[in-house]
Amino acid sequence: MNSYLRPAVTRTGHMLVLASTALILIGFSGCGTSGSTLGAPASTPVALNLGSTPPILLFTGTGTSASDVSAVKTILGANNLTYATANSSQLNGMSETQLKGYKLLIVPGGNSITIGHNLSSTTTTNIHNAVTNDGLHYLGICAGGFFGGYSIYNGLNLTSGVWFNFYADYYNGIHKAAVEISSPDAGALDQYWQDGPQFTGWGSIVGKYPDGTPAIVEGTSGKGWVILSGIHPEAPANWRTGMKFTTSVAVDNAYAGTLILAALSGTSLPHY
Repeated sequence: MNSYLRPAVTRTGHMLVLASTALILIGFSGCGTSGSTLGAPASTPVALNLGSTPPILLFTGTGTSASDVSAVKTILGANNLTYATANSSQLNGMSETQLKGYKLLIVPGGNSITIGHNLSSTTTTNIHNAVTNDGLHYLGICAGGFFGGYSIYNGLNLTSGVWFNFYADYYNGIHKAAVEISSPDAGALDQYWQDGPQFTGWGSIVGKYPDGTPAIVEGTSGKGWVILSGIHPEAPANWRTGMKFTTSVAVDNAYAGTLILAALSGTSLPHY
C-alpha cells in the first residue's frame, strides 16, 4: 500500500501555489498487517558484505510494510532467486559502485513518503545513477511505484519528471479491493490493490485498471529497465479477507513471479 499526497503540479513538474501553507500527509496501515502469517519464506537472504553479490537487492527499510516484505520474499523463494536485503541505514551506506553490482533493486509496498524521508538525497541520487548510468534494474510495487517516479519526497525520478496519482478507487473512499487487471497476454486477473498508484504518462502499459488507466508499466530509464506495479500480485491469501476474488492466490502469485523475473532479466512483457 502507500500513503502519498502530493501538491498540485503542472505537467512539467513545477509546483502550483497551494491554498494552504502546510502539506497534509495522510497515513494508512501497511499492506496487510504486521501480524500477517505468511509461512516461512522458501529461501533466506544472503548477508550483505560477504564478498559475493546476489542478483537481487530487496529494500526492507523504514516505510516498507513488513508483511509485504515477507510476501515478496516468499515469491523470491518460490522462484529460487537469491537475494540480499538492505534496511534504510544499510542502503544509505551503499555507494553507486556497490549498487550497480546488483542486477535488480526491489522496493515493496508501504509508505513512499516515509521511505523517502528515511533515505538521504545522496542515496536516492546513487540509486538513480546506478539505474540510468550503470544498468541496475528496478521493480517498484505500490509505494515502490510512487517512489520510483518523480516525487518531492526524495523519490528516485526514474521517469524523467513524471509523477503519479492514486488509482481512482482511492478518491471514492476505497482503500483496498479486489481489482480486475487486464493485460494483453494474461487476460483479466483479479488482483489485490491497496491505495496504489496509476501510472499515466510513463512507459508501456502492461496491465490496465478497469477505468483504462495503467496499473503496471515498464520502460527504460537510461541503461536500466524499470517495472512499476500499482497492485500486489504477491499478496497472500490472508490479505483477501472480506473481498471476493475470481482469480486464485496461486495464479496471482505466479504473476508476481513473472514480474520479478522480467524485471531481473530486463525482458519486455506483452503490452498495449
